[in-house]
Amino acid sequence: MAQIGAIAGTQGNSRLALTEEDGQARDLVISWMRELEMEVTVDGIGNVVGLWNGTNTTESLQPVMTGSHIDTVRSGGRFDGNLGVLAGLEVVQTIAEHGHSTEHPIAVGFFTGEEGARFAPDMLGSLVYVGGLDIETALNSIGIDGKKLGDELKRIGYCGTATCPGIVPKAFIELHI
Repeated sequence: MAQIGAIAGTQGNSRLALTEEDGQARDLVISWMRELEMEVTVDGIGNVVGLWNGTNTTESLQPVMTGSHIDTVRSGGRFDGNLGVLAGLEVVQTIAEHGHSTEHPIAVGFFTGEEGARFAPDMLGSLVYVGGLDIETALNSIGIDGKKLGDELKRIGYCGTATCPGIVPKAFIELHI
């Protein structure tokens, strides 16, 4: 992950939302989710959620969710945001490797455009996820480069079909730097 959008001569990264670098990072994280046998969904604003099933198969049992974002500001820190996503995947991997299980499903998510460095407002993806921002308004947001968010989602292949707002977790835990 640290190699994607790495800024030469620094410890930082540049993965503005919905750029090629962001798309590469999304592909990588989703590949890790699938290796962990998580059910991966992408919603209409490009938010990604990987769901690892718990032992209780009641469909109404809400997941415990963790995550953050993988986009950065122009010169973001190596761990900004993505630490929370990677830590969630590590939790799932550790539980699985040791043969343990959880009653509740575990959801690991990352949200689109949380930094607000390319498209306004900041926390855009999570706002749409919880119903605080209409998806059409978000999709029509014009970036600092004059490009429309909805067009950029399509360009990098992350205009999904899962509904917004997303699943309501029992709890949400975010590790963030």
